[in-house]
Amino acid sequence: MSEETKALNFIEQIIEEDLANGLSKESLRFRFPPEPNGYLHIGHAASICLNFGLGERYNAPVNLRFDDTNPAKEEQEYVDAIKKDIEWLGFKWDKELYSSNYFDQLYQWALEFIKEGKAYIDNQSSAEMAAQKGTPTEPGIDGPNRNRSVEDNLALFAQMKNGELEEGSHVLRAKIDMKHNNMHMRDPIMYRILKKDHHRTGDTWCIYPMYDWTHGQSDYLEQVSHSICTLEFKSHRDLYDSYLDKVCTEKDLRPKQREFARRNLSYTVMSKRKLLQLVEEGVVNGWDDPRMPTISGLRRRGYTANSIRTFSETAGISKRENVTDVALLEFCIKDDLNKSAPRVMGVLDPVKVVITNYPEGEEEWLTAENNQEDEAAGTRQVPFSREIYIEKEDFREAANKKFFRLKLGKEVRLKNAYIIKAESCTKDEDGNVIEIQCTYDADSRSGSGSEASQRKVKGTLHWVSVQHAVPAEVRIYDRLFVDEAPDGHKDVDFKDFLNPDSLQIINAFVEPSLKEAKDLDRFQFQRLGYFCVDKDSTADKMVFNRTVALRDSWAKKEVKK
Repeated sequence: MSEETKALNFIEQIIEEDLANGLSKESLRFRFPPEPNGYLHIGHAASICLNFGLGERYNAPVNLRFDDTNPAKEEQEYVDAIKKDIEWLGFKWDKELYSSNYFDQLYQWALEFIKEGKAYIDNQSSAEMAAQKGTPTEPGIDGPNRNRSVEDNLALFAQMKNGELEEGSHVLRAKIDMKHNNMHMRDPIMYRILKKDHHRTGDTWCIYPMYDWTHGQSDYLEQVSHSICTLEFKSHRDLYDSYLDKVCTEKDLRPKQREFARRNLSYTVMSKRKLLQLVEEGVVNGWDDPRMPTISGLRRRGYTANSIRTFSETAGISKRENVTDVALLEFCIKDDLNKSAPRVMGVLDPVKVVITNYPEGEEEWLTAENNQEDEAAGTRQVPFSREIYIEKEDFREAANKKFFRLKLGKEVRLKNAYIIKAESCTKDEDGNVIEIQCTYDADSRSGSGSEASQRKVKGTLHWVSVQHAVPAEVRIYDRLFVDEAPDGHKDVDFKDFLNPDSLQIINAFVEPSLKEAKDLDRFQFQRLGYFCVDKDSTADKMVFNRTVALRDSWAKKEVKK
């Protein structure tokens, strides 16, 4: 086996084998088939990156096909959001298609099934049908409607289509084998009655095809060569092939379904039904809440398309279900932003410092590097004055030798500025420090080249000039759940594991260069983490979301437990 072959994932190996066995490279076509019943999440990103990645690897077209067969749950809003997410990730589809494009053809094929005795109308209750299907270890039994005449089946199917029968009263079932080892082959439902307007076809139809009846035939009509599904559809493959046996001709390209394990992420839920529950119950502020695992939520939080693609590639694809540690996703965004995000200064929990020997009324603009990891990032000017803000936690009246920040009688360097020394402090009635009085070494300005500027002190603090500080709302996001597998506990509601501290809103101060920042602009607040501008920002009020901390604060919480 060559080194190149060893590097292939198992889906790519299947495709290489097919090419070696005579499949022409020009026949390759892939598809990503989301159902527009919710927003895409990080799990869908794995499938997006896999299918569109195959298209890029083999220079083959990839269809975007919306599986829009359930009008009760599907909306145009979701269609638009899905397209936006895929484009944002950097992928382009060849054709935008919809399962509803094929409703007429699927209906005609269903009629042929009925005429050939391969399908029948069943008007039993769901419970009766389920009881007759048996179990995985016990065969099913034929129902009383299995041998209806072709004429009666056609008449009833016409009544279903014409809206003359009630929802849930009748279904069309394929006539396969009630004793088959695979439960999905025991006369599966092909059509059900749904008297709901469709977001594309309106009220044209009141019967809608089931996913299994739609999936393979849509692949066939689009000439998809490889239909890549998640692992839960592996047991559906027999049915996928069975339907294709009846509609494909020998000369036509026959799609091949293959499966990979869906992406599961620790400390979150990936069920669209449960995510919708969080939205509808107001647990989160919409599908794009930065705590959500949706692509739109991650984007709003400050994640880059490149970080998500890198995460999907690094996590890889598997044949077995597994859980990917969210720490890998956080590593990918930190690694990406470390290279690209400008460095700025913001103070989240401010206390005032007065530099008593700095001239009153004077200000100066100091040069600061935008990103020391990127020489091309350039520099910016940061204002300095007699009064500045620092973080409250960066000052103690007295501390041990391991505290390298500001304490009485000791020195620290202000980032890009001067060395200061704490001389005294002022407290309120409750004993809280409200102001620190310092002196500064006027010859110690960073980058001045003076001997004093080369002087080494152990601590360096970020700061913001009081006179020039820009007030900002900062939203500190943490993991939405406190349990690694919140939906993995029997008889326990997944919402019982919600993290009460998943969002903290604080009032902070940032340097004035950020007044020009726009929605989704990303920055490293030095010593604090990575942040991005939120869409709620206005000219009068900046809003920043914390994307990820510089250090893994969650690991510290786990240790404390």
